[in-house]
Amino acid sequence: MSRLDSLNLTAAGSDSAARWTVDDYHQMIQAGILVDRRVELLNGVIVEMSPEGEPHAYYRRTAAKYLEQRLGEQVEVLQASPITIPGSSSEPEPDVAVVQPLGREYLQHHPYPENIFWLIEYSNSSLRRDRGIKAQIYAAAGIQEYWLMNLQAKRPSLIVMRDPVNGLYQARATYTDGLISPLAFPSIQLSLQQLLD
Repeated sequence: MSRLDSLNLTAAGSDSAARWTVDDYHQMIQAGILVDRRVELLNGVIVEMSPEGEPHAYYRRTAAKYLEQRLGEQVEVLQASPITIPGSSSEPEPDVAVVQPLGREYLQHHPYPENIFWLIEYSNSSLRRDRGIKAQIYAAAGIQEYWLMNLQAKRPSLIVMRDPVNGLYQARATYTDGLISPLAFPSIQLSLQQLLD
């Protein structure tokens, strides 16, 4: 984790930090202030994202392809694209977002929580943030399911978080192999090997 990332994480929990709204953030993007910066807005704080290494990029791409093959036109699978969480001053960029296929409506806005089936983060250097503040933001927004791929473990594992209540996921389970069905598509079984290999 970079020093700037660490400071931003500290600031994200601090009352003394300058807070930005989603509208402020969009104005900065439109003005070119954040050009060539890999950042996301978390609880009103602009947080610098870690550079994406080859394994992280590989897993993200292959998972997105696999999900598109398995789920077809029922969904749109976004990679490293913003989602907007109104009211929380957050616009994170999860590695994979499985969302409703709303077509041109997304010209007007990024996916909102009600458009999201589930989110996936592949975590190595960002594990602390993805397991902490991001999980809280997603749960507080009512996103029903959040998958966290832990790439730090000796054997990569999938942490499945469900049942958001008062900003926390009540159900958490860890898997290293087998099949799993997302809540939104209970009849579809996904291979962990495909998502983690």
